Amino acid sequence: MNEQKSGQSFMYNLTIYIIGFFLFCEWLLPLETVTNTDDVTIFFIYAAFCFFVSFLQVQWWISMPLKFIGLAFIIDGLYVAERIFSRDWFSVVYNQIMFNIQVIQTQEWWQMTPLFRSLLFLVLLWLMSYLLFYWLVVAKRMLLFVVMTFIYVTVIDTFTIYDGKWAIVRTFILGMAALGLSSFAKEMDKESIPSAWYKRVHLWIVPLVAIIFFSTVAAYASPKLTPQWPDPVPYLQSATGGPGPGGSGNAVQKVGYGENDSQLGGSFVQDNTPVFRAMADGDRYWRIESKDTYTGKGWIDTLEGPTTTYEADELEYKTFTDNVESEEQTAMIRFQQGASFRKLVYPYGLGNLEQTPDNSRFRVHNETGEIDTYRGNSLSRINDYIINYDYPSFEYGQLREAGSDDPAEIRNQYLQLPDTLPSRVRNLASQIVSEEDNRYDKAKAVEQYFSNNGFEYSTTDVPVPSENQDYVDQFLFDSQIGYCDNYSTSMVVLLRSEGIPARWVKGFTGGERIDAQAAEYTDEFQNTYQVTSGNAHSWVEVYFPEIGWVPFEPTQGFSNNSDFFTEVENDEGDTAAADETETEDPTQGNPQQMEEQEQSTGSQGGGASSGSFLWVYIVSGILAVIGAILYFTRFRWKSTLLRRRIKSSGDADTYEQAYHFLLKLLDHKGVKRNPQQTLRDYARSVDRHYQTNEMRQLTHHYERFVYRNESQDVQSGKVSELWENLIKKALS
Repeated sequence: MNEQKSGQSFMYNLTIYIIGFFLFCEWLLPLETVTNTDDVTIFFIYAAFCFFVSFLQVQWWISMPLKFIGLAFIIDGLYVAERIFSRDWFSVVYNQIMFNIQVIQTQEWWQMTPLFRSLLFLVLLWLMSYLLFYWLVVAKRMLLFVVMTFIYVTVIDTFTIYDGKWAIVRTFILGMAALGLSSFAKEMDKESIPSAWYKRVHLWIVPLVAIIFFSTVAAYASPKLTPQWPDPVPYLQSATGGPGPGGSGNAVQKVGYGENDSQLGGSFVQDNTPVFRAMADGDRYWRIESKDTYTGKGWIDTLEGPTTTYEADELEYKTFTDNVESEEQTAMIRFQQGASFRKLVYPYGLGNLEQTPDNSRFRVHNETGEIDTYRGNSLSRINDYIINYDYPSFEYGQLREAGSDDPAEIRNQYLQLPDTLPSRVRNLASQIVSEEDNRYDKAKAVEQYFSNNGFEYSTTDVPVPSENQDYVDQFLFDSQIGYCDNYSTSMVVLLRSEGIPARWVKGFTGGERIDAQAAEYTDEFQNTYQVTSGNAHSWVEVYFPEIGWVPFEPTQGFSNNSDFFTEVENDEGDTAAADETETEDPTQGNPQQMEEQEQSTGSQGGGASSGSFLWVYIVSGILAVIGAILYFTRFRWKSTLLRRRIKSSGDADTYEQAYHFLLKLLDHKGVKRNPQQTLRDYARSVDRHYQTNEMRQLTHHYERFVYRNESQDVQSGKVSELWENLIKKALS
């Protein structure tokens, strides 16, 4: 009978331990995504080996060498070329360890070698295998480990690019299984059910599996609330200086230039980190690239080639033809320290460069205008350079008479739309341009549609499209709130719906004018502009036959800083140019200033509510922290309160409460009382656990004092001392 029960206990412990190992794997899975670890498989294998050795519960002088040999084989296979366990092998490992100890002592953590980092992580896996065996099998604290796994996965999912969607599902299934098995085993012990009942395993396994299955399906299929608070990551990134000027291209929603635009939408926080300074004759849009393919969620670049490599004095990239009037101008770009760009930022009409390093080369993507900067054969940042460019001026009459005879390659590349685009987007495009008879006026009608129809510019509370929702459709018909990406993408899609070639362009607006001085490279005075990550921007280019690509600015609060004019005839029959460039807005091109201006305006009306909600969140957070502290320290502060009551009153009710509190504390610390045990039997088991006889004495006094109503005035000091000693032992 005992052998049968022992075998069943072994199977139960093994099952719980295996589930615990799979839960621990959820801690390892994010490593490949959030760290520079190329392959985490070897760590899974070593973790499984350590878990297996720990479960066997062999003597330490056997388990430790086994785990050490496994660790040595991994280190040898990954980093050491010498024959394993040879003198040279030990010499390499010893030198690595000594070097890294010196690094730790000097606190130069970034110089730690990959071998040493891997060694530390393998030792951690070694320790975790033993700790989790004690935690799950000996102490039976499965619930706490399941909760900690949930917290870990959600934190990693929130603060990194790791997608924890399926990790949460797996953790839920494993946790439900472990807790179900644990609860069943406890009930079997509590009710003293004969071990033979274990043979009827289907009577409890089937309901457990059914509950887990239906709970998982219901939780997965049930509707989910959208995020109730803004993403905290961008705020934290901004508060700590962010990932650096120019953005990173990661999924983190923080204003700045990034290369990954496949998933647009969502709020972001502002960032005033300087990227570069520009000296120019006037406010310019600084172009970087365009993208051609709209997916329904964002933009990708499918135009892989061709590319052309130029020297600095040969470089040229113009988006317009020679039919466009232009003026030769010069500008200087100087990147700030820490900016991570390995691309050229340039104004429209880019010509050759001056004052670049001798070995500089520039690879131009002919279709998109993206220009990679090289030093020799390696991508490298060019810190400062002087640009010669031909600043274009577009004539209205020429644009209106351009016609629609587009080259085949233009139509093939820049009329693309996804098959899933809702028909109401196309219908809206037709309505917007229905009264116009030329391409320019149609483009202008779409550009002005947003400001005339109640759309709101905002960088906060901007929704993210659901899985089956189109990004443009959501902005046009549902939210009508967003920033430059929403406006520019929507304009491109609307124009393409009407057969007008258009493309999405990225770069920076002109920035903030901070100075005017004589330029080093010219005799004329030029303005100096500070361009920050907050000036990262997207706009639209529309194609006009025999003219080229013309920039348009649909985003509210921004004005197109390109030059447009109308040719008029004077009385003598000569033509003259009448400049019709829009008046420059002092906050134009700076989303941060626009957002601050909107917030200050809103504070005069309903802005107080957002501030009050902020205080609600802060107070709620403080109360939650205080509640958590009180809960986890409840036995300590309750024992302090009871100690004071005993000293002040010492009546029968107080002693009874104190004794029952001690029973709860002992149960919480693992010294559990079986339902069949009398207080005297339980007192003996407590004394055996703590190697004392104080619990029996206290129980003797408790029975006399409570059940026999005998006066304990003489013994009250002794009883208090016994109770306090046991409380201290339990809490320690």
